[in-house]
Amino acid sequence: MFDALKVKNDCVRWIRDFFEENGKGCNAVIGISGGKDSSVAAALCVEALGKERVIGVLMPNGVQEDIDMAYRLVEHLGIEHYTVNIKEAVDAVVNAIPKSLPLCEQSKVNLPPRIRMSTLYAVSQSRNGRVVNTCNLSEDWVGYSTRYGDAAGDLSPMSFLTVTEVKAIGHLLGLPYELVEKTPIDGLCGKSDEENLGFSYETLDKYIRTGIIDDLKTKEIIDKRHKANLFKLSFMPCFKPEI
Repeated sequence: MFDALKVKNDCVRWIRDFFEENGKGCNAVIGISGGKDSSVAAALCVEALGKERVIGVLMPNGVQEDIDMAYRLVEHLGIEHYTVNIKEAVDAVVNAIPKSLPLCEQSKVNLPPRIRMSTLYAVSQSRNGRVVNTCNLSEDWVGYSTRYGDAAGDLSPMSFLTVTEVKAIGHLLGLPYELVEKTPIDGLCGKSDEENLGFSYETLDKYIRTGIIDDLKTKEIIDKRHKANLFKLSFMPCFKPEI
């Protein structure tokens, strides 16, 4: 049985300890999308550090139809925030690449989150900060993150928590219901996470925690995605010469 209160309290202590050891007095800098992950990560940091040490960065790519949810979060938490529209930066990179090198669709999809992470580090360095990763175990398990994009950061409070567990902590933290239960949209191609994945987070989370899954075809899909994306969860391979 998942003890949301215990895990929340342990995570808050862990965040405090991280900043004590790796940036005493530094600010937590978080990309705010208005979804459950950035909402819960920000709320955890507020409880750990105080709202005066948490900075949100909203990064729409042109028009973001649900950006009102992101504004609702920063207002709910009372944290300082900046809005940086990344569209011109994304367009500039795409247009700068020679026409002889047509970008594949996946490159176009992954470019915005990588530019967002560069933006977060620019803000973080300028505001004495540490960048908070907002990934969760469920998404990482099947590779549903962008390497050196949303998968980057200086600390990761939720990498070993499933979507179901993140939601439970979000409700415990008193976040608005809509922010915790909002249907997750990938922010890349406009589809919901579960539409892209082909299975529900409920099914995935149960499989991760218990090994139980009813649909063998879904199990095969999950296992294949997990195996193919394990490299995202590993340190960069480095050659070590014998000297």
